[in-house]
Amino acid sequence: MIGKLQRVPLRDVWKHEALDFTKWLQDNIDVLNEVIDLDLSNPESEQSAGAFSVDLVAEDESGNPVIIENQLEKSNHDHLGKILTYLVAMAAKTAIWIVSDPRPEHISAITWLNESSSANFYLLKMEAIKIDDSTPAPLLTVIVGPSEEGKDVGKVKKDIAERYIIRERFWTQLLDLSKQKTKLHANISPTKHNWLGTSAGINGLGFNYGLRKNEAQVELYIDRGKERDEENKAIFEKLFNHKEDIEKIFGNQLEWQKLEGKRACRIRKQIKVGGYRDGEEKWPQIHEAMVNYMISLEKALRPYIKKLRI
Repeated sequence: MIGKLQRVPLRDVWKHEALDFTKWLQDNIDVLNEVIDLDLSNPESEQSAGAFSVDLVAEDESGNPVIIENQLEKSNHDHLGKILTYLVAMAAKTAIWIVSDPRPEHISAITWLNESSSANFYLLKMEAIKIDDSTPAPLLTVIVGPSEEGKDVGKVKKDIAERYIIRERFWTQLLDLSKQKTKLHANISPTKHNWLGTSAGINGLGFNYGLRKNEAQVELYIDRGKERDEENKAIFEKLFNHKEDIEKIFGNQLEWQKLEGKRACRIRKQIKVGGYRDGEEKWPQIHEAMVNYMISLEKALRPYIKKLRI
Protein backbone atom coordinates (compact mmCIF):
# COMPACT_ATOMS: atom_id res chain seq x y z
CA MET A 1 0.00 0.00 0.00
CA ILE A 2 1.32 3.44 -0.92
CA GLY A 3 0.90 6.33 1.48
CA LYS A 4 -0.21 9.84 0.56
CA LEU A 5 2.38 12.61 0.54
CA GLN A 6 1.25 15.77 2.30
CA ARG A 7 2.81 19.17 2.77
CA VAL A 8 2.82 20.54 6.27
CA PRO A 9 2.77 24.29 7.06
CA LEU A 10 6.28 25.23 8.16
CA ARG A 11 5.00 27.08 11.21
CA ASP A 12 3.38 23.85 12.40
CA VAL A 13 6.86 22.30 12.49
CA TRP A 14 8.97 25.30 13.52
CA LYS A 15 6.82 27.86 15.30
CA HIS A 16 9.59 30.43 15.70
CA GLU A 17 12.07 31.07 12.90
CA ALA A 18 15.07 32.04 15.05
CA LEU A 19 14.43 29.90 18.11
CA ASP A 20 13.18 26.79 16.36
CA PHE A 21 14.13 26.62 12.68
CA THR A 22 17.55 28.26 12.89
CA LYS A 23 18.44 26.13 15.93
CA TRP A 24 17.27 22.99 14.14
CA LEU A 25 19.31 23.82 11.02
CA GLN A 26 22.37 24.51 13.17
CA ASP A 27 22.06 21.03 14.65
CA ASN A 28 21.26 19.41 11.30
CA ILE A 29 23.57 21.20 8.86
CA ASP A 30 24.01 17.94 6.91
CA VAL A 31 20.47 18.39 5.59
CA LEU A 32 21.81 21.44 3.77
CA ASN A 33 25.01 19.69 2.68
CA GLU A 34 22.95 16.99 0.98
CA VAL A 35 21.34 19.40 -1.48
CA ILE A 36 24.19 21.80 -2.30
CA ASP A 37 27.71 21.08 -3.47
CA LEU A 38 29.33 22.21 -0.23
CA ASP A 39 30.63 20.60 2.93
CA LEU A 40 29.54 23.02 5.64
CA SER A 41 30.61 22.69 9.26
CA ASN A 42 30.80 24.63 12.54
CA PRO A 43 27.58 26.60 12.09
CA GLU A 44 27.13 29.36 14.64
CA SER A 45 23.97 31.40 15.15
CA GLU A 46 23.36 35.12 15.54
CA GLN A 47 26.84 36.16 14.48
CA SER A 48 27.35 39.92 14.58
CA ALA A 49 27.68 41.73 11.24
CA GLY A 50 27.97 45.37 12.20
CA ALA A 51 24.64 46.46 13.66
CA PHE A 52 22.97 43.26 12.43
CA SER A 53 23.10 39.56 13.26
CA VAL A 54 23.44 36.78 10.71
CA ASP A 55 21.11 33.83 11.27
CA LEU A 56 23.92 31.32 10.76
CA VAL A 57 27.56 31.50 9.78
CA ALA A 58 29.17 28.19 8.80
CA GLU A 59 32.52 27.26 7.28
CA ASP A 60 33.14 25.59 3.95
CA GLU A 61 35.77 22.89 3.41
CA SER A 62 38.46 25.57 3.15
CA GLY A 63 37.43 27.33 6.32
CA ASN A 64 35.85 30.29 4.53
CA PRO A 65 32.73 31.85 6.08
CA VAL A 66 29.36 31.01 4.53
CA ILE A 67 26.36 33.08 5.56
CA ILE A 68 22.92 31.49 5.86
CA GLU A 69 19.79 33.63 6.00
CA ASN A 70 16.49 31.95 6.89
CA GLN A 71 13.04 33.21 5.98
CA LEU A 72 10.07 30.92 6.57
CA GLU A 73 7.84 33.04 4.34
CA LYS A 74 7.83 34.60 0.89
CA SER A 75 11.17 36.09 -0.09
CA ASN A 76 11.33 39.88 0.20
CA HIS A 77 13.63 42.78 -0.60
CA ASP A 78 14.55 43.30 3.05
CA HIS A 79 16.14 39.87 3.36
CA LEU A 80 17.88 40.21 -0.01
CA GLY A 81 19.43 43.44 1.24
CA LYS A 82 20.49 41.74 4.47
CA ILE A 83 22.23 38.96 2.56
CA LEU A 84 24.33 41.44 0.61
CA THR A 85 25.13 43.41 3.77
CA TYR A 86 26.17 40.27 5.65
CA LEU A 87 28.25 39.02 2.74
CA VAL A 88 30.32 42.20 2.78
CA ALA A 89 30.49 42.49 6.58
CA MET A 90 31.69 38.90 7.00
CA ALA A 91 34.02 39.01 3.95
CA ALA A 92 32.23 35.88 2.76
CA LYS A 93 32.19 34.48 -0.76
CA THR A 94 29.09 32.30 -0.38
CA ALA A 95 25.55 33.17 0.72
CA ILE A 96 22.60 30.80 1.21
CA TRP A 97 19.04 32.13 1.40
CA ILE A 98 16.38 29.68 2.58
CA VAL A 99 12.75 30.70 2.01
CA SER A 100 9.35 29.04 1.91
CA ASP A 101 8.23 30.78 -1.26
CA PRO A 102 10.77 32.37 -3.63
CA ARG A 103 9.33 35.25 -5.66
CA PRO A 104 10.20 35.37 -9.38
CA GLU A 105 11.94 38.74 -9.01
CA HIS A 106 14.23 37.34 -6.32
CA ILE A 107 15.00 34.26 -8.41
CA SER A 108 16.05 36.67 -11.17
CA ALA A 109 18.07 38.76 -8.71
CA ILE A 110 20.03 35.78 -7.36
CA THR A 111 20.63 34.52 -10.90
CA TRP A 112 21.99 37.96 -11.83
CA LEU A 113 24.22 38.07 -8.74
CA ASN A 114 25.73 34.71 -9.66
CA GLU A 115 26.38 35.91 -13.21
CA SER A 116 27.72 39.31 -12.23
CA SER A 117 29.92 38.74 -9.19
CA SER A 118 32.67 36.43 -8.01
CA ALA A 119 30.57 35.40 -4.98
CA ASN A 120 28.30 32.35 -5.00
CA PHE A 121 24.61 32.68 -4.12
CA TYR A 122 22.11 29.92 -3.38
CA LEU A 123 18.34 30.37 -3.17
CA LEU A 124 16.65 27.35 -1.58
CA LYS A 125 12.99 26.53 -1.05
CA MET A 126 12.13 24.93 2.29
CA GLU A 127 9.09 22.67 2.67
CA ALA A 128 7.93 20.17 5.27
CA ILE A 129 6.31 16.93 4.13
CA LYS A 130 4.89 13.80 5.67
CA ILE A 131 3.33 10.54 4.52
CA ASP A 132 -0.02 9.89 6.15
CA ASP A 133 0.56 10.30 9.90
CA SER A 134 4.36 10.16 9.84
CA THR A 135 6.61 12.71 11.50
CA PRO A 136 7.18 15.74 9.22
CA ALA A 137 10.46 15.73 7.28
CA PRO A 138 12.33 18.65 5.71
CA LEU A 139 12.43 19.03 1.92
CA LEU A 140 15.01 21.48 0.59
CA THR A 141 15.07 22.32 -3.11
CA VAL A 142 17.73 24.38 -4.85
CA ILE A 143 15.94 27.05 -6.89
CA VAL A 144 19.06 28.94 -7.98
CA GLY A 145 22.71 28.14 -7.46
CA PRO A 146 26.07 29.12 -8.93
CA SER A 147 27.44 27.34 -11.99
CA GLU A 148 30.33 27.66 -14.40
CA GLU A 149 27.81 28.27 -17.16
CA GLY A 150 26.25 31.11 -15.18
CA LYS A 151 29.63 32.72 -14.54
CA ASP A 152 30.43 32.41 -18.25
CA VAL A 153 27.12 34.09 -19.11
CA GLY A 154 28.03 36.86 -16.68
CA LYS A 155 31.39 37.38 -18.36
CA VAL A 156 29.73 37.57 -21.76
CA LYS A 157 27.19 40.12 -20.49
CA LYS A 158 29.98 42.16 -18.94
CA ASP A 159 31.93 42.08 -22.21
CA ILE A 160 28.84 43.19 -24.13
CA ALA A 161 28.16 46.04 -21.70
CA GLU A 162 31.79 47.15 -21.95
CA ARG A 163 31.60 46.97 -25.73
CA TYR A 164 28.50 49.18 -25.77
CA ILE A 165 30.19 51.80 -23.57
CA ILE A 166 33.34 51.87 -25.71
CA ARG A 167 31.41 52.11 -28.99
CA GLU A 168 29.20 54.94 -27.73
CA ARG A 169 32.30 56.87 -26.68
CA PHE A 170 33.89 56.17 -30.08
CA TRP A 171 30.82 57.45 -31.95
CA THR A 172 30.59 60.54 -29.74
CA GLN A 173 34.10 61.58 -30.67
CA LEU A 174 33.61 60.72 -34.35
CA LEU A 175 30.44 62.83 -34.56
CA ASP A 176 32.20 65.74 -32.88
CA LEU A 177 34.79 65.68 -35.66
CA SER A 178 32.22 65.02 -38.39
CA LYS A 179 30.15 68.08 -37.43
CA GLN A 180 33.21 70.25 -37.94
CA LYS A 181 33.62 69.03 -41.52
CA THR A 182 30.19 68.15 -42.90
CA LYS A 183 26.48 68.51 -42.15
CA LEU A 184 25.76 64.95 -43.27
CA HIS A 185 25.47 63.40 -39.78
CA ALA A 186 24.86 66.66 -37.89
CA ASN A 187 21.52 65.51 -36.44
CA ILE A 188 22.62 61.99 -35.50
CA SER A 189 23.21 60.91 -31.89
CA PRO A 190 25.86 58.43 -30.70
CA THR A 191 24.77 54.81 -30.39
CA LYS A 192 25.97 51.65 -28.67
CA HIS A 193 25.65 49.65 -31.89
CA ASN A 194 28.29 48.85 -34.49
CA TRP A 195 26.86 51.14 -37.15
CA LEU A 196 25.57 54.68 -37.37
CA GLY A 197 23.90 56.30 -40.33
CA THR A 198 21.71 58.95 -41.90
CA SER A 199 19.40 59.11 -44.89
CA ALA A 200 20.89 59.74 -48.32
CA GLY A 201 17.76 61.72 -49.23
CA ILE A 202 15.77 58.79 -50.60
CA ASN A 203 13.83 56.38 -48.42
CA GLY A 204 15.84 53.20 -47.91
CA LEU A 205 19.22 54.65 -48.90
CA GLY A 206 21.60 55.56 -46.12
CA PHE A 207 25.13 56.82 -45.67
CA ASN A 208 26.41 54.63 -42.85
CA TYR A 209 29.53 54.30 -40.78
CA GLY A 210 30.38 50.72 -39.76
CA LEU A 211 32.66 49.70 -36.93
CA ARG A 212 34.42 46.51 -35.87
CA LYS A 213 37.07 45.71 -33.30
CA ASN A 214 40.01 46.46 -35.57
CA GLU A 215 38.57 48.01 -38.71
CA ALA A 216 35.88 50.38 -39.92
CA GLN A 217 33.97 51.22 -43.08
CA VAL A 218 31.81 53.82 -44.80
CA GLU A 219 28.99 52.75 -47.10
CA LEU A 220 25.89 53.57 -49.03
CA TYR A 221 23.36 50.98 -47.85
CA ILE A 222 20.40 50.23 -50.09
CA ASP A 223 17.37 48.62 -48.45
CA ARG A 224 13.92 49.83 -49.46
CA GLY A 225 12.14 47.35 -47.22
CA LYS A 226 10.40 43.98 -47.29
CA GLU A 227 9.56 42.39 -50.63
CA ARG A 228 11.44 45.12 -52.51
CA ASP A 229 14.53 43.07 -53.30
CA GLU A 230 14.29 43.70 -57.03
CA GLU A 231 13.96 47.43 -56.47
CA ASN A 232 17.11 47.39 -54.33
CA LYS A 233 19.01 45.52 -57.04
CA ALA A 234 17.75 47.91 -59.71
CA ILE A 235 18.99 50.95 -57.76
CA PHE A 236 22.32 49.23 -57.27
CA GLU A 237 22.63 48.51 -61.00
CA LYS A 238 21.82 52.12 -61.92
CA LEU A 239 24.63 53.32 -59.69
CA PHE A 240 26.96 50.53 -60.82
CA ASN A 241 26.57 51.73 -64.40
CA HIS A 242 28.54 54.81 -63.31
CA LYS A 243 31.13 52.86 -61.32
CA GLU A 244 34.15 54.25 -63.14
CA ASP A 245 33.07 57.89 -62.78
CA ILE A 246 32.01 57.43 -59.14
CA GLU A 247 35.34 55.85 -58.18
CA LYS A 248 37.21 58.58 -60.03
CA ILE A 249 35.46 61.25 -57.93
CA PHE A 250 35.88 59.16 -54.78
CA GLY A 251 39.60 58.84 -55.46
CA ASN A 252 39.82 55.14 -54.71
CA GLN A 253 38.26 51.80 -55.53
CA LEU A 254 34.98 50.85 -53.83
CA GLU A 255 33.46 47.47 -53.05
CA TRP A 256 30.25 47.03 -55.00
CA GLN A 257 28.32 44.38 -53.10
CA LYS A 258 25.06 43.23 -54.63
CA LEU A 259 24.77 40.77 -51.74
CA GLU A 260 23.19 37.95 -53.72
CA GLY A 261 20.65 36.02 -51.68
CA LYS A 262 20.02 39.01 -49.43
CA ARG A 263 17.50 41.80 -49.64
CA ALA A 264 19.90 44.74 -49.42
CA CYS A 265 22.90 45.95 -51.44
CA ARG A 266 25.75 48.24 -50.53
CA ILE A 267 28.67 50.22 -51.88
CA ARG A 268 31.43 50.48 -49.33
CA LYS A 269 35.00 51.37 -48.52
CA GLN A 270 36.75 49.38 -45.81
CA ILE A 271 39.16 51.32 -43.62
CA LYS A 272 42.04 49.28 -42.24
CA VAL A 273 43.47 51.99 -39.98
CA GLY A 274 41.84 50.43 -36.90
CA GLY A 275 38.63 49.96 -34.92
CA TYR A 276 37.04 50.60 -31.54
CA ARG A 277 39.25 48.06 -29.74
CA ASP A 278 42.41 49.90 -30.74
CA GLY A 279 43.78 52.20 -28.07
CA GLU A 280 41.94 55.50 -27.67
CA GLU A 281 45.13 57.34 -28.52
CA LYS A 282 44.65 55.93 -32.04
CA TRP A 283 41.00 56.94 -32.33
CA PRO A 284 41.64 60.46 -33.75
CA GLN A 285 43.50 58.90 -36.69
CA ILE A 286 40.65 56.42 -37.25
CA HIS A 287 38.00 59.15 -36.95
CA GLU A 288 39.86 61.35 -39.43
CA ALA A 289 40.02 58.55 -42.00
CA MET A 290 36.35 57.61 -41.53
CA VAL A 291 35.05 61.16 -41.83
CA ASN A 292 37.23 61.97 -44.85
CA TYR A 293 36.14 58.81 -46.65
CA MET A 294 32.49 59.55 -45.83
CA ILE A 295 32.78 63.05 -47.26
CA SER A 296 34.33 61.62 -50.43
CA LEU A 297 31.69 58.89 -50.67
CA GLU A 298 28.83 61.38 -50.45
CA LYS A 299 30.51 63.69 -52.97
CA ALA A 300 30.97 60.81 -55.42
CA LEU A 301 27.48 59.32 -55.08
CA ARG A 302 25.22 62.32 -54.43
CA PRO A 303 24.93 63.48 -58.08
CA TYR A 304 23.89 60.00 -59.21
CA ILE A 305 21.50 59.48 -56.29
CA LYS A 306 19.73 62.73 -57.27
CA LYS A 307 19.22 61.38 -60.78
CA LEU A 308 17.49 58.19 -59.57
CA ARG A 309 13.84 57.95 -60.60
CA ILE A 310 12.12 55.88 -57.93
